[in-house]
Formats: sequence, C-alpha cells, structure tokens
Amino acid sequence: MGALLDSFRDAFAALPGADSQQLGAGRRQALDALLADGLPGPREEAWKYTPLRALERRAFAAADATAPAFDAALLDGIPAPRLVFVNGRHDAAHSDLSGLPAGVVVEPLSRTLASGEPRDVNFILRRYDQRSEVFARANAALADEGVILRVDAGVQVQAPLHLVFIGVPQSGDRAWHLRHFLDLRNDARLDIVEHQLADGDHAHLANDVLHLYVGQRGVVRHARIQADAARATRFARTDVVLAREADYQRFDLELGAGLSRHELNVRLEGDGARLVANGVLLGDGRRHVDTRLGIEHIARDTACELLWRGIADGRSRVVFHGGIDIRAGADGTDAALSNKNLLLSADAEIDSQPVLVIDADEVKAAHGATVGQLDANALFYLRSRGISEPQARRLLTVAFCREPLLALEDDGLRQFLLTRLDAALAAAFGSGDALDGEPA
Repeated sequence: MGALLDSFRDAFAALPGADSQQLGAGRRQALDALLADGLPGPREEAWKYTPLRALERRAFAAADATAPAFDAALLDGIPAPRLVFVNGRHDAAHSDLSGLPAGVVVEPLSRTLASGEPRDVNFILRRYDQRSEVFARANAALADEGVILRVDAGVQVQAPLHLVFIGVPQSGDRAWHLRHFLDLRNDARLDIVEHQLADGDHAHLANDVLHLYVGQRGVVRHARIQADAARATRFARTDVVLAREADYQRFDLELGAGLSRHELNVRLEGDGARLVANGVLLGDGRRHVDTRLGIEHIARDTACELLWRGIADGRSRVVFHGGIDIRAGADGTDAALSNKNLLLSADAEIDSQPVLVIDADEVKAAHGATVGQLDANALFYLRSRGISEPQARRLLTVAFCREPLLALEDDGLRQFLLTRLDAALAAAFGSGDALDGEPA
C-alpha cells in the first residue's frame, strides 16, 4: 500500500470517534474496499490514460479544523448568495446567503453532521462497488464537509448561488474530501456557479463528490470554473438524476491544476428529460486534464447535447471520454456528442474516446471526435492581412473555444465565462485580442 492510501487511513483514524449520524460502519466499509483494492493501474480501462503512480507515492495531511486566511480580493465579482470553503473548511465570515427566497435551505455538511437527522446525510452511505471508483470510495470514508441544498417545489431562485472553493498554501500538503447534496423538487429552478480557485501556489489534493436531483419540470443551470493552482491535484465527480421533463444545462471550464479529473454522470430517468453539457479543456505546460462523461438515457423521449473542445500545448495531456448509453425502452432518444481538439505542440498528447451504446429502437444518435492542428489556410489568410503569427494562432484558438459557450442562455454568465477563458488563454499562449462581446 502506497503513501497516499496510508495517509487516507490515518485521516480516517483521526475522524471523531462519536458518530452522531451512525455513519461509522458505512464509512469503514468504504475505507476497507479502498484499501483492499488499492489504486487502479494502467490496465484499468477507466484509468488507462491517467496514471496514478506518482500520486500513489505522496502523503497528504488532513485539513485543519478551521479555514485558513486568504486574500478576500478573490471574491471580487462573486456576489451573494455564496458559500465559501477554504482548504476544505467552511468559511462563515466570507459566506453570505442573503437574497435566497423562502423555500430554499442551504447549509454546510458539517453543521448537519453535528446536529441534523441521520436521514439528512444518508447520501454519504452510497456504495461504490467498482475499483475504478477509488476517489469516490475515499470521499465516502472521509468526507466531513460540503454543501447541502434543498429547494422546495415551485420555488424559482432568481440570483445564481455561488459555491466557492479556495486552496491556499499551508505547511505540508493537505487533502480534503467534500460531499455535496443538491435536491430540487418539482417545478423548481436554480442557477449554480462553482468556483474552484487558488490563492497562491500549493500542491494540495481536493476530492469532491456532488449529487444533484432535479425533480419533474425542474430547471438547473450549472457552471463550473476549475482554476486551481498549477501543482494542485483535483478529483471531482458529479452524479445527476433527472426526473420527467427536467432540464439540466451545464458548462465546465477546466483551466487549472497539475492533475485534474472530472467525472460527470447523468441519468435521464424521466420521460422528456433534457441535458446540455458543454465544456472546454485547456492543457498547457505539463498539466494533465481528464474528463469522463457517462450519460444514461433510461426513459422515453429524452435528449442530450454534448459539445466539448480540448486544447493541448507544451507537454500537457488532455483526456476525454464521452460515453452515451441508450437503454432498452428509451425510444425517442435524441443524443449528440461532439469532441474536437487542437494539438498545438509536438510534445503534447490528446486522447479522445467517444462511446455510443444503443439498446433501444427509434432513436437519433450521433457522436464524433477529431484531433488536429490549426488550419494552415486560415493562418495564412490572417498573416496576409498583417496579423502576426502568434496573434493569428491565438485568434483561431479563441474562436475554436467559443462554440461550446454559445449554448448558454444567460448573457451575463456567458460573458463572465468568456472573460475567465480569455484570461486563461492569455496566460497560456500570450496576450491578444480579448473576447469582449459576441461573435459576428
């Protein structure tokens, strides 16, 4: 057993012995499964392109009991309502839940663990039976903080809820495991923006699992900006269930961390459920960016649209797995996946795996993936108009990244994400024309 799992075992031993929520047995089972199976190797298909050998040799101390200080300027432009966590701990001083309407309950998981009812945290006891679910198992054993949100039936939340997760340097490398549960009842609506940020350079490990249930005719708009420190390690898993005629739209910007992996699993369980999930994966330097989609169409007349763009420069590696499974009986499904990638360096690597499994009749489904370089004719055209080669390459790269963002219906959110993407591209590839305004 390597240093990583040893440190997880030590963190488990340090958890409070008095478990008021009676989770101890379930946590122990998750830890035992994790230690028995160990970390997956390169022969494990789900981890084939993301080796864990270097990480296995690292040890991480548990997060401190209280949130450390950080530069509050990081919160500029992130209005209330917001919930802030620093190095895995809730920061009450910088959180502000004002503006939420009646019928919405938001609180940190730690508060519910301390004083809530056992049924309020039973989602922690979810079992993960696959060896590939290694970090979900670690989360089940060790999560002691996160977000619990419940929105009553018919409640329309107008202002976006911002969930802010900040990593700051501390002595030694730390690990934290956050578990989130978001429950929207029938006819409710909510906009969520996740900010995963860094205040200075660090090499911590963050391991998040988020459960989201969207009730009948519920509407959720969900954006996630991952801009962690260049040496950080971040594992994230999002499990979503959509009821009848639920509408879930999300966008992911993967801009930071030395090693990052996000697993997005969505089950369309109700007739007429709809999913739009788009994203941009930016690899530069020696970064490793891994995104896995697992979309299951279970009910009739469901639809998903998945539009993803990847960029790899320097010695980076970008990995994308797009899985769509149309189950028997899911007639009327309309599913589409597009994954296009730009390889900007001979030393970079992109691995794309589109997977489509159809077990139903009368469906419309398409998937495709490409990996290529910038168009030489387009570069020549821009150069002939007096544009320098670096600026021409940047303009084409910016244009390549725009398409997934255009599906966002909220103009303000779209412009906010465009600004963040522009700043990341400028940092990675040099300055150039900004992304202000909409495309012609």
